[in-house]
Amino acid sequence: MNITQYFEPTIECASRDLLSALQAHDLQKLTRLNYEKVSVIRRKMDEIGIEPGDISTIEDISKLPFTYKDDLRDNYPFGMFAVSARELVRIHASSGTTGKQTVVGYTAEDVNNWSRGVARALVAAGATRDDMIHISYGYGLFTGGLGLHYGTEMIHATAVPVSSGNTKRQVQILQDYGTDFICCTPSYALLLGETVRDMGIDPHELKVRGGIFGAEPWSENMRKEIERLLDIKAFDIYGLSEIAGPGVASECAMQSGLHISEDLFYPEIIDPNTGEVLADGVYGELVFTCLGKRALPLMRYRTRDICMLDHTPCACGRTLVRMSKPKGRSDDMLIIRGVNVFPSQIESVLLELGMDPNYQIVVNREKNTDRLEVQVEMNESLFSDTIKDLEGIRREIVNALQSTLNLSAAVKLLEPRSLPRFEGKACRVIDKRQF
Repeated sequence: MNITQYFEPTIECASRDLLSALQAHDLQKLTRLNYEKVSVIRRKMDEIGIEPGDISTIEDISKLPFTYKDDLRDNYPFGMFAVSARELVRIHASSGTTGKQTVVGYTAEDVNNWSRGVARALVAAGATRDDMIHISYGYGLFTGGLGLHYGTEMIHATAVPVSSGNTKRQVQILQDYGTDFICCTPSYALLLGETVRDMGIDPHELKVRGGIFGAEPWSENMRKEIERLLDIKAFDIYGLSEIAGPGVASECAMQSGLHISEDLFYPEIIDPNTGEVLADGVYGELVFTCLGKRALPLMRYRTRDICMLDHTPCACGRTLVRMSKPKGRSDDMLIIRGVNVFPSQIESVLLELGMDPNYQIVVNREKNTDRLEVQVEMNESLFSDTIKDLEGIRREIVNALQSTLNLSAAVKLLEPRSLPRFEGKACRVIDKRQF
């Protein structure tokens, strides 16, 4: 085994028995901490008749109550914390675009464990201490920038804290500094790739060999487009602020699922309607328990992300469980005339047909009937086609969407660069319906 491809081989390649023992030990501590310090959790446990002493193995986790984003919002800002303000060294918060911000606190130990998860992700993607890592995630209350920054420093690589914005300048930095890895949202990676192309730069001349992209769902076809535009290998990284931030899970060189740092973040897949725990290979809602956190030690937190788990060992040698790329969120899923539609399905269709991944989904209600419209931005080569050719392309997209979604959708072709670009998370859906 070549341990240079691992950051912590004793954990990343541990036996299932060792992992289960570590998880059981930490779950017992976590349950007692929550029961003694977090009144919301103590009340939930009392209501179902569970005490800390009832938890002895990791399998006992199913006895514990779920935690929801509304619990964090209802106890805003610090009501879910298990430590005093004196023990905190960091505060982060979500964007709050769908309600109140969710505020996250970290002890020094929490920050160290979070950084370990990110360090594992960087090494799994092939980064080394000799690399320069260009970080275009936003810094500040958003967890992306500082999460990748601390992980980069933990592997003793060089962090370039560019943050987002001023894309042409970022491309110049990639050229001038000889950057080895890029870290940003996949939407911004596409914008960087388009900018490289528009500036007349041959991506083969850039030193960049890899990118670590997350904070929003993205398809395999989008991965191929990023890799083509930037001439790199693109890796997925997963996280959410309530659990830690980026680095909860990440891809290795096999790119066959994201390895979860399950010594720190224990995963389950449940039926989103019944709460029943589902087996490996079955899609459901991802649930996390923060085994490696003290400030905000959430138990069985419902992420709303839809994916599946795989406990079989990976060809890379890691034994940590893998999660599939999330195919959407249970709360982002659109229900159109009784049909479940994920934006990622539409994106995959467009990219399969050779379209650029710049699109907008608009849902409206006309005469009590839902109407789905997909606005697709043409690339320069398509824009020069005849009206007859464009109508053929539009019809091809309509038919492909019908086949994939089992639902009819209107398709509107737009001029190049007419849709907004995103430096952070992309906003793909506009739902105008009044419920």
